[in-house]
Amino acid sequence: MRAELQNRVRDLVAPVVPHFSPGRARVRLGVNTAIHDDTAAELEAFARPLWGLAPLAAGKGAVPHGELWLRGLAHGSDPAHPEYWGEPRDRDQRIVEMAAIGFALALAPEQWWDPLSGPERDRLARWLRSALPRETADNNWHFFPVLIGLGLHRVGVPYDRSLVAARLARLETFWLGDGWYSDGPTERRDYYVPWAMHFYGLLYSRLAGDGDGYGERFRERAARFAHDFRHWFADDGAAVPYGRSLTYRWAQAAFWGALPFAEVDALPWGVVKGYLLRHLRWWEGRPVSGPDGLLSIGYGYPQPALAEQYNAPGSPYWSLKAFLPLALPDDHAFWTAAEEPAPSLPAVSAQPHAGAVLMRASGDVTLLAGRQHHAWVRHGAEKYAKFAYSSRFGFSLPNGSLGLAQGAYDSMLALSDDGGAHYRVREEPAGPEANGDTIRCTWRPWPDVEITTWLTAAPPWHLRTHRVRTDRALHTAEGAFAVDRDAGVGRDMSAERSAGTGYARVSARAGFSGLRDLDGLREGEVVDCLPGTNVLARRTALPALTGQLPPGEHWLRCAVLGAPGGPDTEAAWRRPPTNGGGT
Repeated sequence: MRAELQNRVRDLVAPVVPHFSPGRARVRLGVNTAIHDDTAAELEAFARPLWGLAPLAAGKGAVPHGELWLRGLAHGSDPAHPEYWGEPRDRDQRIVEMAAIGFALALAPEQWWDPLSGPERDRLARWLRSALPRETADNNWHFFPVLIGLGLHRVGVPYDRSLVAARLARLETFWLGDGWYSDGPTERRDYYVPWAMHFYGLLYSRLAGDGDGYGERFRERAARFAHDFRHWFADDGAAVPYGRSLTYRWAQAAFWGALPFAEVDALPWGVVKGYLLRHLRWWEGRPVSGPDGLLSIGYGYPQPALAEQYNAPGSPYWSLKAFLPLALPDDHAFWTAAEEPAPSLPAVSAQPHAGAVLMRASGDVTLLAGRQHHAWVRHGAEKYAKFAYSSRFGFSLPNGSLGLAQGAYDSMLALSDDGGAHYRVREEPAGPEANGDTIRCTWRPWPDVEITTWLTAAPPWHLRTHRVRTDRALHTAEGAFAVDRDAGVGRDMSAERSAGTGYARVSARAGFSGLRDLDGLREGEVVDCLPGTNVLARRTALPALTGQLPPGEHWLRCAVLGAPGGPDTEAAWRRPPTNGGGT
């Protein structure tokens, strides 16, 4: 298996090679539309493969075309060279990519430092040191100067350690307890907790040791977090798509590879190995690259609409962080342990720091969300504020706001005050509270419309209760999960769909999605969402309930079922739960 993952890294990086510039310091993988400049984007595409190549080199694996990155380090850090990367400014994307170079120096200096000449080393060291005093975003970015410092320390370059100490002190303020960080002074508790805050902390614990006390602290916290994070993975290895930066794909499992690297035995090695390998296998064969083999922007397929403002063509290569265990020798216990299947876990896991309740049924995972939001990223409401996120069905982005097909309002209550032409949804939940298997929050799509929502786990179902107080007449539409309509059942391969008063459902090869109005007042319909809206399936069908509300106070209640399909699912559909929050 170790050899297979080594080859996987080589296969992922090989398509990048033809895109190196003559001086080897720039890699242009496409047209840059990110917020940072083209030089930073080309540095990003140069540096991010090092997240996989450095562990490959540290583990004595052959690094193909390693001289390209070596020459690039020499030329890109040389102010006299035409391909110079430039001086990092405050909050500069260069600082992010300099951290990958620091990581490579710390992990495999014999590959990336020793062959450089004396003047080349001096220039590279000067360039890296120039990032240390720069202002960064007040979040996981504080770790980037820390990683740069680890690289400088490994190759014997002096630097101002007080600058790194200040970063570590600031990162401590993001610690929440119980294994959880926030990503800065925000409500965000997404994949940046495992693949950034914990991942970088574990790198530090291994590479810097315990001299300052942080290393042991980072290991203890990661061990605690592992017990919550395992609930985010389905039995087949899929992680719940949720939050921003999903184009980093299998970096979702990078935490599992960082545990053995830092010798954190939070779970048996065979279990940890299983979480990582199942996730990597889940991605095999999915159309995440283009005809040229380059990783695309998107999640389950090329989907530019999913991109954040900071995603350039080289951004997806952060996914190589998942291959960190390749730095371990082949006789490490992680490699020698037999892979173990997904262990049995409780059906419901309340995780109040994340503002989430995770529920498990038939091996799938559904995350009920009631706390987080991110107004800055593209489609922040869809990435954070939907009611439910599914490892099987993913979630959808809007392709406009005109009508239900454009909006693709899966796992949302959409409201319109213009007769159903344009809809608004939950964007920024307020006053969240968690009580066991129920999450409550309040939201206001208009100043004179207040909605309190209760989400209750009842595996395989979840219940939604909404108290709507409105001064205006509203059209409402509430969606279940969107189902891949290309993978249907029956001779014509079309999805079976049915809707009527109080219900709507779709059954397809990809799974079953349906919802029942517990008051029986709303009408059901099945909407064919516009193509390219869902993060997993290119074309989907969405069961929904629709209705109209006059001014006043109203209660809307429904039960939602998302499942693999089959006799057990049909039996569950006939027995919906009835008791949710808010009653």
